[in-house]
This record gives sequence, structure tokens and C-alpha cells, in this order.
Amino acid sequence: MGNSYAGQLKTTRFEEVLHNSIEASLRSNNLVPRPIFSQLYLEAEQQLSSLEAGSRADNEEEEEEEEEEGSESSSPPVSYQMKPPPEGCCTTDGFCQAGKDLRLVSISNEHIEVPAGFLLVGAKSPNLPDHLLVCAVDKRFLPDDNGRNALLGFSGNCVGCGKKGFCYFTEFSNHINLKLTTQPKKQKHLKYYLVRNAQGALTKGSVICWKGAEFRGRQSSSSTCSSTLFQLPESSGLSGSTSSEPLPAANPSAPAGTQQTAAAIDHIPSTAAFSSAVYNGKESPKQQLVKNNLSALTRPSVLGTLTNSGPPKKRHKGWSPESPSSTETWNLQLNPQAPNRIKNDGGSLSSLPHSALVGPASSPMVGSGEPVSVPDNLLKICKAKPVIFKGHGNFPYLCGNINDVIVSPLLYTCYRNSQSLSRAYEQYGASTIQPISEEMQLLLTVYYLVQLASDQVPLIEDLEQIFMRSWRESHLSEIRQYQQAIPQTFPQVPSQIAPVTSAQLPWLAGLAASSCNDSVHIIECSYSLAEGLSEMFKLLIEGKLIKTNYVVIICASRNRAIDSCIVITGKYQARVLSESMLTPSDYQKEVNYQLVTGKVETLGSFFSTLCPEGDIDLLLEKFYQENQGHISSSLSASVNKPIALNGTGTAACTSYEIERHQIRPFQLAVAQKLLSHICSIADSSTQNLDLGSFEKIDFLICVPPSEVTYQQTLFHLWTLLNKEHLTKQRVEQYVMKLDAEAQIKFKVFLQNSMQNPHTLFVLIHDHAHWDLMSAMHSLYPQTELSTGLVDRLLNCREVKEAPNIVTLHVTSFPYALQTQHTHISPYNEIHWPSSYSNGVDLYHENKKYFGLSEFIESTLSGHSIPLLRYDSSFEAMVMALGKRFPRLHSAVIRTFVLIQHYSAAMMAVCGLSQMKNYTSVETLEITQNLINSSRQCPSGHGLMVVLRIPCTPLAAVAYERLYNVRERLALEDNFEIILGNPNSGITIGKHFVEQLKAWQKIEDVDWRPQTYLELEGLPCILIFSGMDPQGESLPRSLRYCDLRLINSSSLVRTTLEQELGLAAYFVSSEIHTEKAVVNDVLESDPEKLSSTDNEDEEVATEGITSSTSEKRSPMKRERSRSHDSASSSLSSKASSKTLRSSLLTKSSHQVLSNSAEETTNNYERQKQKVDKGAQTTISKHLPPVTEQLDTKQNIKSAQISITSSSSSPFSSSSSSSAPTHNSFILQTSQCSMTKASKQPPIVFLPKLVYDIITSTDSSGLPKSSSLLPYHSVMWASSFRPLMSKMMTCTEQSLYYRQWTVPKPIHMDYNNRNEGRMDTFHPRRLLLSGPPQIGKTGAYLQFLSILSRMLIRLTEVDVYDEEEININIKEESDQYYHQPGDMWPDLETFKKMPFDYTIHDPKYEDASLICSKLQTINSEERSMSRRQEDMYTRRQTTRMRLSKYAAYNTYHHCEQCHQYMGFNPRYQLYESTLHAFAFSYSMLGEEIQLHFIIPKSKEHHFVFSQPGRQLESMRLPLVTDKSEDYIKSPTFTPTTGRHEHGLFNLYHAMDGASHLHVLVVKEYEMAIYKKYWPNHIMLVLPSIFNSAGVGAAHFLIKELSYHNLELERNRQEELGIKPQDIWPFIVISDDSCVMWNSVEFDCSGDRKSDYTWTERNVSLKQILQHIEATPNVTHYALIGMRKWSSKTNSAEIKEPFSCCHVHDFIMLNVDLTQNVQYNQNRFTCDDVDFNLRVHSAGLLICRFNHFSVMKKQIAVGGQRSFHIKSKVSDTPVSISPAQYICAPDSKHTFLAAPAQLLLEKYLQYHSHRFFPLSLKNYSHPVLSVDCYLNLGPQIAVCYVSSRPHSLNISSSGLTFSGLLLYLCDSFVVASFLKKFHFLKGATLCVICQDRNSLRQTVVRLELEDEWQFRLRDEFQTANAKEDRPLFFLTGRHI
Repeated sequence: MGNSYAGQLKTTRFEEVLHNSIEASLRSNNLVPRPIFSQLYLEAEQQLSSLEAGSRADNEEEEEEEEEEGSESSSPPVSYQMKPPPEGCCTTDGFCQAGKDLRLVSISNEHIEVPAGFLLVGAKSPNLPDHLLVCAVDKRFLPDDNGRNALLGFSGNCVGCGKKGFCYFTEFSNHINLKLTTQPKKQKHLKYYLVRNAQGALTKGSVICWKGAEFRGRQSSSSTCSSTLFQLPESSGLSGSTSSEPLPAANPSAPAGTQQTAAAIDHIPSTAAFSSAVYNGKESPKQQLVKNNLSALTRPSVLGTLTNSGPPKKRHKGWSPESPSSTETWNLQLNPQAPNRIKNDGGSLSSLPHSALVGPASSPMVGSGEPVSVPDNLLKICKAKPVIFKGHGNFPYLCGNINDVIVSPLLYTCYRNSQSLSRAYEQYGASTIQPISEEMQLLLTVYYLVQLASDQVPLIEDLEQIFMRSWRESHLSEIRQYQQAIPQTFPQVPSQIAPVTSAQLPWLAGLAASSCNDSVHIIECSYSLAEGLSEMFKLLIEGKLIKTNYVVIICASRNRAIDSCIVITGKYQARVLSESMLTPSDYQKEVNYQLVTGKVETLGSFFSTLCPEGDIDLLLEKFYQENQGHISSSLSASVNKPIALNGTGTAACTSYEIERHQIRPFQLAVAQKLLSHICSIADSSTQNLDLGSFEKIDFLICVPPSEVTYQQTLFHLWTLLNKEHLTKQRVEQYVMKLDAEAQIKFKVFLQNSMQNPHTLFVLIHDHAHWDLMSAMHSLYPQTELSTGLVDRLLNCREVKEAPNIVTLHVTSFPYALQTQHTHISPYNEIHWPSSYSNGVDLYHENKKYFGLSEFIESTLSGHSIPLLRYDSSFEAMVMALGKRFPRLHSAVIRTFVLIQHYSAAMMAVCGLSQMKNYTSVETLEITQNLINSSRQCPSGHGLMVVLRIPCTPLAAVAYERLYNVRERLALEDNFEIILGNPNSGITIGKHFVEQLKAWQKIEDVDWRPQTYLELEGLPCILIFSGMDPQGESLPRSLRYCDLRLINSSSLVRTTLEQELGLAAYFVSSEIHTEKAVVNDVLESDPEKLSSTDNEDEEVATEGITSSTSEKRSPMKRERSRSHDSASSSLSSKASSKTLRSSLLTKSSHQVLSNSAEETTNNYERQKQKVDKGAQTTISKHLPPVTEQLDTKQNIKSAQISITSSSSSPFSSSSSSSAPTHNSFILQTSQCSMTKASKQPPIVFLPKLVYDIITSTDSSGLPKSSSLLPYHSVMWASSFRPLMSKMMTCTEQSLYYRQWTVPKPIHMDYNNRNEGRMDTFHPRRLLLSGPPQIGKTGAYLQFLSILSRMLIRLTEVDVYDEEEININIKEESDQYYHQPGDMWPDLETFKKMPFDYTIHDPKYEDASLICSKLQTINSEERSMSRRQEDMYTRRQTTRMRLSKYAAYNTYHHCEQCHQYMGFNPRYQLYESTLHAFAFSYSMLGEEIQLHFIIPKSKEHHFVFSQPGRQLESMRLPLVTDKSEDYIKSPTFTPTTGRHEHGLFNLYHAMDGASHLHVLVVKEYEMAIYKKYWPNHIMLVLPSIFNSAGVGAAHFLIKELSYHNLELERNRQEELGIKPQDIWPFIVISDDSCVMWNSVEFDCSGDRKSDYTWTERNVSLKQILQHIEATPNVTHYALIGMRKWSSKTNSAEIKEPFSCCHVHDFIMLNVDLTQNVQYNQNRFTCDDVDFNLRVHSAGLLICRFNHFSVMKKQIAVGGQRSFHIKSKVSDTPVSISPAQYICAPDSKHTFLAAPAQLLLEKYLQYHSHRFFPLSLKNYSHPVLSVDCYLNLGPQIAVCYVSSRPHSLNISSSGLTFSGLLLYLCDSFVVASFLKKFHFLKGATLCVICQDRNSLRQTVVRLELEDEWQFRLRDEFQTANAKEDRPLFFLTGRHI
């Protein structure tokens, strides 16, 4: 692995090098030959330059093909012109020029003669990615197994045509038609050895292990996914990057990747690099040891330690395509070295467009020209590794000490992507709009670098947007011209900006860089980049680039393209960029390696030298020994004292309460949105979710493998389900940690889903952005078991295909699930709603949410306390140490510095005041408030400080160190230190457990906190470890969120936002954290502090003084402090003015330490304030600043502070005696935890992150939002529009769906849309909302309401009302039938009297019908109800649907899909429209009806043969009997209920064949047809569009009779008698849902001995039973009871009744031929019809053993009629009294049918016409030939004027009124004179017009007995064109 004797000539290689040099010079265009000896004397066995291994993204062969194709489209760095093929030769890919097939698939079975010493190898052609071309090559020119000893040059034969003796690979590649656009190289195209298998066929063998690629020499068979996982898109671009760990080689005989293994064993940390970074390494005995031991590959290592044993010209790239590692470790843009997870796309250079992958970078991989030697000791001299970004053109080889540099292709890729126009711009025409030139790109890059501050790091997104803006501006005119829709192509418009030439470029770049104080240095080369790089290294070594952060090297000449590269030499920038190239797993390994190998010990020893007083540990020990007794007792007193007080009940803190989980309005709204999405999926015509088939729900919540998150979710769920008294163990079955045991639990879940098809299973994936690794990339033993689990489980085939599993992804950061390949439809995304809309508070919450935007807002001027801060002194120390220890990872340095700061701060607070100089003010503030917090509360409540340390080993070090310091300082009872590891639970000391139990009133002896929420009020430092937070929630006592140690180089949107999400917080909305007015006062003059002299305001404004004062100082907000606890607020207010003045005069460090020191001496200051003394004795620790204080100012500030703040005596842990003013102090003390919960926590960030978070673009969008959204996705193009602050969540989603694509390691990578539209999974939803806002509560609430809804779907509300007017019913002991009789006996039935009284409860408000002289008390009739109460007050009960129920359109099941016409396997049902006309004399015209008949129902009808005209509807015979057939056609009139009407009778009919016709109005025809495509429709004529149910009944009956006549005529010709045709039809309401039957058990001896049960039966059974009634054709109407739970035995003892029937009737259209429904009626038309039928002497039979249940439907039906004014459209409530008016008056006319107005008026105001009749039931109103409802307080007596009609005996009856409604000629004067009326009785005559009104009065001789007045004439409030009804009233003389 390289020449280990650098500098000595190795004779064995001389020939090889010489050969190479000659060949190189022959090929080179340069005149100067390359030096031979320099190659041999330099450190010879260089690996590839780090650039060469970068951009390794996919299988090498594919990558290189892309490269060549890519180079065609974007100016190729190395142009190569093939010789034109000879005339007439074959140029087909896969064939040689002689036309012979060379493809392996074609000639694998042919015999091929191979000369001795030759081998058959497979060559790859860029044009045939899926094929190998067979070649015979001299094996001397091929490498051995170690990649060595291949002779330079080539010797080969063509196996097709047999031509031999090709001596140059260039010539040979031409012959076999490789058609290359880059320099032909055998290493690039000769890929595999070819071997014969057992069958003798030629197959692909092992990879040819070229030099420098030992790592790739693995057997191809082990990499089964190589050929399938990375199918290239049509663009031939590699569309992703992966990051997993290498597969172990399946073939142990294949050469192993020994270099990587060695790196793994040796823990070489310095090799961790960017995607393209490859380092030279030297062979070691360890590597030799591992070469034959593949099992050593047990853990991932940092890739990039590849060696190259050949001279530079012949170096090769990357790994073999079949190397198992290549399948997951390539990463074109950034990171082939991502063994565990794909790197976060580059931290600062954090993103790469998808087009980056259109052809891997060949030029960055291949060095050219003279090699450049990297100087020795570069890192030691420069204190940083320079990062070289390859730019344009050729890049030279690096040799020498290349471990000290890092090379990356990222910038090269960015340049190339910015030159390939996105598809979005192809519309402008390729010839019209040109991409940005290379010169302009480089110049813009220089401009960008020049404007960067010294503490800023370049971001690739910034550069891409700069290019984009520049391009758009330069082509604005063309784009605008195109957008004006010019159809033809237009000539190119010259650009407004003159193009930069290559000659001008260095001069312009130098000019740009001249203004930046040498931050950017330009080096111009005349010959090649090599000279510029050499000069740059020379300047670095000489120390001349100390001020320079960026070196731009340009090689520009007129005759060729420019070469360029950019070197990051700034120590800070180079460190950040190099560390950003590490994947998270590499980052952990690097840190772990440095800890394990003891490299950090130098850091520790350095810290100990900082403290002049000696080692901190010694100081601690000394302090411990000196103060052990005193401090521990005083501290324990201070801590335990409150508990004692608590016990006595004298001073307990009352503010403590654990927040209970309550559903907030927001959560309920989100839950309902989720439910509506589920319903919309179910309602869609795709049939993807059949909600109607589910009876209940089950669910499984998948959470990340964090024990705390798991317990937290369990607790949420348990509290929600607690009503059911479930144990926590029982709840555990519903929550699954995605860990090693998850598969078992998930398997059970899948089995349950298969076994319970009628249960809806909801699979909730919480924290869904965690682990989106593709399962294919996690099958390696090196990876964590949990990696890829989500993909393996949630995306498995069973979940995708199960029709009863709905998947809900829940996350705060949905971006990675919103790519071009996402499974989730944009319509299935639910975003957390906004609180405000147009300034209106949509949801009244009592708490305000503080999230990222609120935190950012707090940093703007005009706000009170900046909640986001950074610690400048900490950053300065880290930067200084970074320069001193360049080899240590900055995470290690930052952690050790912060631990040091916390340790020193704790010591300073405990009285070692000298230590305050070794911490920062921020850390001192945190520590002081933490330690003092528990002393301010009588119960000992305190604050939580979260210290976020992502790297677990570092977290363990920090815990151990801080724990030790705490013990030495005897603070172990003051606050707890908790190590929060995601894989384990919470461990806290017994003392603190007891405190928590006391506060939370927990009596369980074994209780331990299991979630962070249960640590409410516990003073503690929570060291939060783990690379990513996994959904853990923090308590309200959180006060500080210290994120100074987060990985600031990993600049990915999700990563940054989830770290800041830890601090997301709800504060009480009554307390406003920002009071601008108060702030201004405080900022302008601290002397005015007295204006805030009250405690409430103090809560909101404390600590503002110091922070606002700093806004005005030159140091900006670097040192802003929040003095949260009483101690700090006291000191800060007292010293704010002094601080402000001293900040300008003293050094910052001194001021900081002084102010910090002040806060440590609050006891002395308190004593001053209490005594109101002037400068009395001050402790020796008092800082010098205090001496500058004016005495009066000090006293005044002191007074203000003590009254306005909630101070505590225990403000310092100094050893002074306790204050004497205990009583006074306790009155002012307040629990700091309470205050903490009223304001959001303060967040400390790294400076780099702070700058990114707080900087915004022109639209106000935070810069972090435009970062790459997630580490396993990439941008689809550099040419993408900017995001905008105005974007809604939905628009952001659409943006990411358009502009991001998943990398191959992403689980959605293979979800490609290959011309299909079904890549979205229909049952997958995404809920997104800000962190900690309550998503868990929302989805649990969703589960709850979904469960209730499913139960509700299987239940209906049915009317459950007792029959009315039971007491009026004739009580008779006579029973005509036995209780168990199945059918009525005709003769017996004829003897039964007709019961005129209405018993149906829906007519409770109807007029009573008198049948004889009745004495009814007025109390027995209920008072009239208000109109609007009619619907709401009816009693219902909830019933579970039986299997015989009728359903609405929401029901879908397998059985009735075909019935409904929605089965996707069937063609959508075609229907035909048929006209059907018949004449009806009463209407005086022909009635034209239309039938819509689906093809499947045409067999029910008869059509004429020639024209297919509808002739009749087939009717069966009376004698027909069939078990599977219902004889009676069913008609259902309906309006306004296309969705809710119960028209699906499939189950009700138990599958029996039946004819069902929906009767609809013309204007509703289309909507009914849409919802019920397989139903027959009878469409009423348009004149009935505004008619009521009477019209529908009338037409149904008349049509049916007409059809009966037609059928009799038709079947008479067939020899069938007319009376044998079945005459019945069924008229059913659209709300009949179920039918019941009463079964009698009459086993007793006596008639009264019987029992009965009622059960649900099918409608088929009932209809067939009724149809089988003996002599059934003698009955005119047959009906059944309305069901009621209150039915008693007496009501059903008589099995048959002769009474009114309603809702569901069988009508004999033959017998009732001459009895019509009144087509004008809206209400009570069935009562009216029943009375007509009875008076005609026909039989009406009600089967009391059968009952119908009616569903309450809230829409449609009668309620669809709205009475409104005809004049204005504004809905005005119109009372029924206004429904009539005087004729010719100026009354407001109403837009409603006249008949409806009449009926409604009479119902509510008939007493105005019949005043004598009111409650006068013994004197009813005589109603002739009709029944109209006059309201419940007036009784009517119905008589028919028809001759021979049955009427009640009116003798002895005196009537109080007479109602004549549209009387016909049967009503004559003599008929009326039979009846007797009371004196003063009133008459009401109703006619169609005024003329007929007068005629009727004359014809009936009414004026003889009735007196009329002109003013007694009225009309309905209709306009003349609406044909009002007129009525005349008169008084009986």
C-alpha cells in the first residue's frame, strides 16, 4: 500500500514509471515532458488525490458513463476528439467496426479462442450501461490481485472479428465502438474478468482490481443490490447518494478492502473527510494482517484511505462497481464516506442539486499535468487543514503530505449544475437562453467570498442563489419576451451585461478582492493550476496568508477553457468545512477515537495551566476539605428547610402543579381535520377505504427507540384511556419502540389486521422524520439494528396492500417526506392551523406557543428579552483553542471548554470568586440561577437547565466531570445532574425522587420518574445526549436550553429546527412576555425603574435592563443576559447603569467577569438594601465595579429592586451568616419555577448557528429555511426559485415536492413514477406541526373521535316515540284475531271499525279527527310546539344497524358494490333515458315522465322492438311464488337526500331480486344519478320542481295504474287474465332503515297467556309475508306500525288494525283507481289519502306484528323548503302570520308555493278563522272531502261528499266551523244543509281564484246561512304569476 521508503529510489518501479512518462508525454499537448525522478522521489505511493475519490456516488462504471455524458452537456474539462470511423464500417453500440456482436449476453455460449497469456475481460460502454462487451486482453497489462504490476499500455484482440494486435487502448476503444468523449483509459472501461460457469457459459466474474482500488476488489455476487438498487434515470444521471456501511464480501476469496479495514482497526481520525476527500496513507503491519481477514470489517470506518501504487497519470478512481461498499458509500455530491448515514450534505456546503448527479465528475477525479507536492508539517504550521474546492477545468495531482489537505468536488458540481438549465427553463429554447459562463461563475464566487465576514462560512445555497439571480437578471428580457406568448422562435437577444472574457477574469477578480483586506487572495497562473497550488502552499508555509481566508487560483488563457480552484485557508472556515464533511456516525467515531486514545489529555493539561491558583481539581479538593462541615449543613438546611416548612403548612409553595393533558381547541380542530381527511378518502370513488365495513378501530403508535419518548407516549395514551381503567401494562400493546424487538410486536399487529378485516387499524408513525433510511441500505451487520426499520416495517407489502390499515406519519419536520418520490399525496397532508387569520384569533387558547419564529422575533429590536443568544467569550476561547489544537475535533474542544465554564461557575457561586474569571457571564448566569432557584421557593422548586451534547461519549465525560464538581462543592442536595441517554431511562438520586413524590403527592413506594415532564420543578442539569432529539418533551420548569455544543457544521434545516424545537414552549397567554413600553423606559433610563414597581410586571420584564442596554453597545447582543432569578435581577438592576458605562471603557472580559462577580454577592447587597445603609461593610469579594457606584444610585436601585423583584435570602452560597430579616424576605420570595413557566426558556446557540437562524432574506424568511431540508434528500436543481416567507405550509410542501429528490439511502428512493399516477399511497396521511405544540394529543383525540365515528357509522338515530292519542282510541274487550295469527281473515277484518284517530307521533301537532261525539279535555292535547322545535324535540334512540338495514351512499362493502354500480372491475353503469307519457283527465293534459334505466335493470321493462321505445314496466302474477323475488315494485320519493337517503336495499332485501325506483325532481336528476348510478330513476316533470310530496305520491300512483293497464293488455295477449296481474306497489319513505317482526309464544291455555319478542328481520321476509296474505287483492292499503321501544302488549295484542298507515305502505292501485292523492299537498297527504280510501269503502290493514324504524336524517325532505321573501335575497325570518294577506294589498310577496303557505298558515294560525273551535273538541270543524291540519288545538271532522261513501254519523254533532277546500261538483248545497253549526261558527272557503270563490258561494247558496264581509277575503302572500289561493271567511247567522 504505497512506498514506505519515501525518498529512496525503488528500482522495481523504474521501468513502469519511465514507460508511463513516455506515454504521458506522447499524449500530452504540453511541450515540457513530465519529470520522471520527481515521481519516484516524492512520497511515491500516493493515494488518489482526495478529489479523486469524491463524487463516487454509484457503481463506478455507471458513474463514469455519466461523467462522459455529462461532459458533453457542460463544457468538458478535458476535450477528447475521436477519430472518425472508416468509411462504411459498423458504428452500432455493442458491435465492433467489423459488425460483429461483442455483447456478453449474445456470445456467452459461443466458443471463443483465447491466445495463451490472454484473458477474457468485460468492457463497459457508456452507451450500453446494461451490457458488457467481451474483449481478449494480455494479462500482463492487467493488475494482480493487489492492484499492482500491470504493465502500462495495452495489448488486446477483438473477439468478434478476430482482429489482433491492438497496442493502444485508444485504437481498441475506437474499434469496439465505445464512442468516448473523454480520454480512453483501460482502467475506466475494462471492468470485470469473465469466467465460464458450471454450464460452460461465459459470465461476469470478479472485478478487475486496478491500482489504488484494492478496496473495490470484491466479488460481484455479494452485491446483489448493485444491479437493481441504482437504476439510472433516463437522464443517465445518478440520482442520489447513499450512506450505509459495506456489505461483508460474500466471496472470501475476493480481495478485501484492506485499507478500510485497517482504518477501522487503527481508528485513523484524520482521514474523516468530505465526499471527495481521499488521503494518502502508508502501509502498516496491521493492514497486512487484515488483508486476508474479512471478518475484521465489523465496524464502519471513514472511507478515503485508498492507496495508489501507480504514477499519477495512471491513477484510477473510486471503487469497483461491484464492490459491496460502492452500493452504499458513494455520494456524488458530498460523501462517499458515509458509512452509517448519508452525511448531512455538507454542513456549511450543505446541499447539492439533483443535476449534480447528471454524470459524476470525471474531471475532479482525474488529476492532470504536473503533480503538486503538499508540504510536510502543513497542519502543524498552519494549524488547520486547507480545504481545496475543485472549480473549473483540470485539477493537478497532489502528492506528498496529502493527509494535511482535503479536496472536495462540491464547488465543481455546483458550477456544473448551474450551467445545466432546469427543465423549467427549457421552454425558453436552448438556443435562446444560455447558461451562466464559467468566467462569470468564478467572478461571482469571488464577489461572494469577499463579502463574507471573518466569522462566516460559505454556504453552497448562497452561491446557487447568486448564480440563479445573476442568470435571471441577464436573461430577463428573453424570459419576459417568452412569457408574452410569442409562438415562433425568436432571434437571440444580446445580453444586457457584456460577457466576461477569460483574459479579463484574473484582473476583475483581483479588483474585487482588493477591497477585502486580503481576506481573499487571487493567484493567477499562466500554465496550470499546479503552479498556483505550489505558490499557495509556499505562501502558507511562509506565513503570508495569515489574514487570508480564501485563496482563489485561476489559470486562464485565450485558447482554452479556464482552470480554477478555491482553497479555504482560514482556520475557522477550514475547520468547519472539513468537519461538515463527516457523517454523523463518522463524527461520533472521530470523537470517540480521540477520547479513547487519550488525545484530549493535552486539552486537560492545558486547562490546568490556565488557573494561576493551581489545578481546578486541587482547588476543589482544598475547598471541600476546608468547608465540608459548614457548607453541607448550611446547604442542606437551605434545601431541606422548605420541606420542613411544608410539613408544618406554614410556607408551602402553592404554585406547583403537573400539567394535566387537556385537549385544547387547536388539538380538537386538528383531530377533526384528520377525521375529515379519512372520510374524504372513504368518500372518493376509488374505493380505497370502506369505512362502512369497519366496526371498531385498533392502532399502533411507533416511536423512536427513546425510552423517555416511549414512556411519554404511554403516559399520554394512558391518561386518554383512563376512563376505561386500563393498566399501564395493557396500554403498552399500543405503543412500539422502533428497536430490535419491534419486529415481533409489528408482526402481531399485522396478524391482527389480517384476522380482523372489520377492524380499522391505524398505524401512527410519530416523529416520522427519524430514520428514513432505506431498508436496502441497512442490511449490513455494521449498522444499528434500528436503522431502516421504518422502511422495513411501515413500507412492507402487507401494510401497503391491507385495505384496513391507515398509516399516519406525524412529524414537526415533514420535509423529507415531501420529495418527488413521496408516498403521501399532497391532498393527504394535514398542517397545524394558524392561530390567527386576518388578525382574528381563530382558537381561543389560554396559552401562547413559542416556537422558532417567536424565538427569532425576540432577537429583533423593540422586543424585551432576546430568547436566542450566543456566548461570545465562549466562542472566542473555542476559536483560540481550535488554533492551538488543530487535530482535535471542535466538538471535543467545545465540550471541554463548556464543562470548564460550568465547573468554574459552580465554584464561583459557592464562594471561590477567583473562578469567575474562568467562565463566561452566560454560564455564570445559568449556574447561579440554577443553584439559587430552589432556595427561593419554600418547597424547594427549581429550574431545569438542558445541556445538549449530541455525542454520547462526550455527554458521559461531561456528566462525570460535572457530577464530580458538584460533589466536591457539596451541592448534591441542591440540584441534580441527569444524563439523558435515548437508550435508557431516567436515573436520579433518592433525595430528589422523594422531593418529586412529595410535590406530586405520589404514594407509590417504587415510583420513579420515567419522562422529563415528571421532573417538573426539579432543579437540575439535564445532559441531553443522542445525535438527534427523538421527540422527548421537557417540563415547564425549563429555563435555559444550552445548545452551544450542537453540531454547528451540520447545516440541514431539519437538524437545526429539531434542536431548537427542544426549547419550544407554551406560556400563559395572560402574561405577555414582551412589553415594549416598559422596555423603552428601562432602556432609556434605569432610574425610572420604579415605574415597574409591581410584581406582575416584574415577571415579564425582569432582566431586561442588562440585555437591552447591550443592544446599544458596539458589542451588539453578544453578551445579553437574562437575570431570571431574584439574585440576578437584584444585581443586574443595581448595576445596569454602571455596566453600561463601563462596557465602553473597560475590556470586555473584565466587564463580563465583573458583572458576573456582582451576581455572586447578593447576600451582601441584600443586607445593604434591607438596612438602607450607605456603603456599609462589604465582603472582600465585592468587585471593583461596585466601588464606582454612586452611593445614592446604589441605594435607590437597591430599594427598587427589592420591592419589585421577588428576591430570596438564599441568593448566594457564601459562608456568611443567614440574614436576620427572615419574615420580610419570605414575603417577597416567589417560586422561580413559577416564573420560569410564564416565560419561554432562553436558548444559547453556537455563533455560526445563531447567525444563520437570525439572518433573513429579502422576504423575511430565516436563512435556515432555505437550507437543504434533510440529509438524505437533495435538491433536484440549482435552478430553483427562492422560498418565500409568505409561503403557507401547503406551498412549502409543494415546493419541496417539486425541488427535492431522495437519495438512494432514502426509503422513498425507489418509489418512482414510471409513467404511472399511483405512486401515492391512498391510505397514508401526514400530520405536521411545530415541535411540542401538542401533535400527540391531537392524534390521540383523532383516534378517539374516529373510534366514536365508526361506532356511529354502525349505529343510527331512529325515532322512538310512543303512539299518540292512545286514550282516545276506542277501548274494546273484543279482539277480532288471535295474537298469533299470521294473516288477517278477510271477513273478520271487514267487521272491524275504522279508527279515524291519528296515532303516528310525527303528527303530534296535527288536528284531531273526530269520529263520533267525543269528550276530550283540552289538557289531553299537547300545546302547540314552536315551528323550529318540531325537528329537534322529537325523541330518538341510537340503534346498531343490523345486517338487514337500508344504507345511504356512504356504505360500501364487497357484497353490494355491484348493486351500487361502483365496483371498479365493472364498467361504470351506463343508463338510458326513456320518455313515458300518459294522459290524465284531472290535469287536463298529457303527463310526460322520464325514466333513467341502467343497462343492468332493463330486464324489468318492456321495450318496443324496432325503436326500443319504453312500453311498460313488467309486473308479476298474483299466483307467482318465489323465495328470491319481491313482486311489488318499490317507489321512493326523495328530495335533497342524494347522499343521505337510504336507497341501498341490497342488505334489507337479503339479496333478493327486487325493482326499486327513485322518484326525483328534474333539477336533482343529475346529482342523484351521480350518487346512485345503478338505480332506476323516475324523473318528475319540471312543473313539479317546487311541488311537495303529494305530487310525487300522486304521480307514482297514477303511473302505476296506467302501467297496470298496459301490462294487463300486454299479458292478456299471452292468455293471462287481467285480475291475475299483481296490482300492488310499495311506497316507502327515504328514511326507512330497518324492519322488525314480533314473534308470539301462545303456549298458555288462555288467550291472555302469551309472551312476545321483537327482532330485526329483512324487508324481504316482511314483504313476502304480506304478499302471501290470503285474498290480498281485496285490501286497498297495507301498512305496519312505526317502531317504538315503548310498545306495550295491548298495542299488539290485536295483530291487525283498521287505521291510518304511514311511511311504508303497500298500495293496491287497482282498487284505489278512483281515489287520488292530492298533488298539491305538502303535509299530511297520507292522512288525507287514508281518509279518502276509507270513505270509498276500501280496506286499510295495518300489520301490528311488523314495525318500521325510521332514521333521523337532518337534511332534505320537508326541510328543503325555505319560505323567503320574493323581493330581497337576504334571508329574513318570516313568521307564518305573514303567509296570507288581503288581496290587492302592498304586502311583501313570498317565494313559495301557495299551497305550502296555506298549509303552514292554517297549522299555526287557524284559530283566526275558527275562533269558536279553539280547544272546543266536542264541536269540531267540518272539513269536506279533505283533511287539512288546523293545528293541535282544533279538532276536525272529515266527511266525503261522494255518493255511497262511508261517513260518520253526524247526528247530534254541532260543528264550530266549516272548511271548504277547492270543492268540486260533488259538493252541493243540499249536502251542506245536513249539518248543524253553532251560532257564530265560522266558514272558510278556499278557491284557486277570486272568480271561482264568488261562484262557489253562489252555487252552494252559502249566503243563506253565512254572513260575509268584504274585508273577510284573503289570499296567500304570492304574486299574481305564482297563482295565489284565495279564501273567504264568513259567520254563521
